[in-house]
Amino acid sequence: MPPAQSPSSPGSPDSPAPQGTSTTPQGTSTTPAAGGNDSIDALDGRLIRLLAEEPRIGVLECSRRLQVARGTVQARLDRLQAKGVISGFGPEVDPAAIGYPVTAFATLEISQGQGADVRAHLARVPEVLELHTITGIGDMLVRIVARSNADLQRVIDRVVGFDGIVRSSTAIVLENPVPYRILPLVDQAAAE
Repeated sequence: MPPAQSPSSPGSPDSPAPQGTSTTPQGTSTTPAAGGNDSIDALDGRLIRLLAEEPRIGVLECSRRLQVARGTVQARLDRLQAKGVISGFGPEVDPAAIGYPVTAFATLEISQGQGADVRAHLARVPEVLELHTITGIGDMLVRIVARSNADLQRVIDRVVGFDGIVRSSTAIVLENPVPYRILPLVDQAAAE
């Protein structure tokens, strides 16, 4: 679950140091633990879990809870963001709660050489939440949402109403027993 907002705001005591400066106290290592995992270590994992569970927590409170220096937390956050491990602090929005309770996955076959045009077309459809290029029978897998099953037909028509798409197959989601999650993977990566 991504954090809802940045753990610090500019000008606050918890705000990050200006770019190009280091807030790591001397002697504090921000290098991941040895063992083959060059992405995150145990402290990184604990920090990510804390931010996921309490998205509005600030850097100073993170340092108190993790029992490390504030500069260590800030340096870890900066490094995790720079490496793309933490990709955002935006709110997690449930499409059903804003009027789009129907979710479906559409597999699309596209004409050769039309990938860029199809991507641009799909990016203009608000109900397209994700687009993945895939191997197998189809070329793209698209997660879409709709207001109802009848509205899903309208969304599908808009998605496939483009010359570069030659065939589609759609599956409606009935239930989501394991919603998108990342913390078990973070825990495993931090333990390696």
